[in-house]
Amino acid sequence: MSQSWREEVEAAVRGGERVGDRHIVEQVRQAVLSQRLAPGTRLPEVALGEVFGVSRSIVRRALTRLAADHVIDQRPNQVARVRAPSVEETRETFSARRLVEGEVAALLAVRGLDSELLAALKSEARAEVEAHGRGDEPARIAHSLAIHHRLAARSPNRVLGAMLTDLVLRTSIVIALYKRPSLGSCYLEGDHFRLLEALDRGDAGGARDAIEAHLTSLEALLDLGPREEQADLHSIFAGIATP
Repeated sequence: MSQSWREEVEAAVRGGERVGDRHIVEQVRQAVLSQRLAPGTRLPEVALGEVFGVSRSIVRRALTRLAADHVIDQRPNQVARVRAPSVEETRETFSARRLVEGEVAALLAVRGLDSELLAALKSEARAEVEAHGRGDEPARIAHSLAIHHRLAARSPNRVLGAMLTDLVLRTSIVIALYKRPSLGSCYLEGDHFRLLEALDRGDAGGARDAIEAHLTSLEALLDLGPREEQADLHSIFAGIATP
């Protein structure tokens, strides 16, 4: 497992950045979203406390919030782990997101996008293409997620927007778990631009169709066949804690 995330966090702490449970939650959440923390990764309280330079009580509060947000699994007397959803849950997650995000996109198309939002979405889509071109997969993922989070944040129906935010996170986790080993990227060329074109012309049906096609194609890139139980993934926290 790459040590880049740990190094970024430690650099921020050394730089005097204030750390609390909310900060830890956001750092772990973003690491999962960008697939720098893989499903199944162990998150020991001691190691997290060493990385962030905080007490175990603060770490415990952060882990409780992460568990409530379905980012990690936390069981009594066991080390917390990044969630590793089952194949069945993965299929249900994609099905739910197609319904929710399709409706959000349709509602946005009917209402119309303001020029500022449309420009921001187009900028993220172009940045995603550029990141893919230079082989920067973490940046590509970040720009792709930004598009969907902006749609969720501007949803005319706030309940659907909150649901979409949760589903985007869950989808990112299952992609990290089930992406085919031979697949370097889950980039789908032109998908985001087709969605933005439908939104720009106020085509609710076209926007819904673009979302459904995008998510169906993304799901098709995953390996959802039977698999053996995997051993623990290498923890990015190995060797951090003081013996």
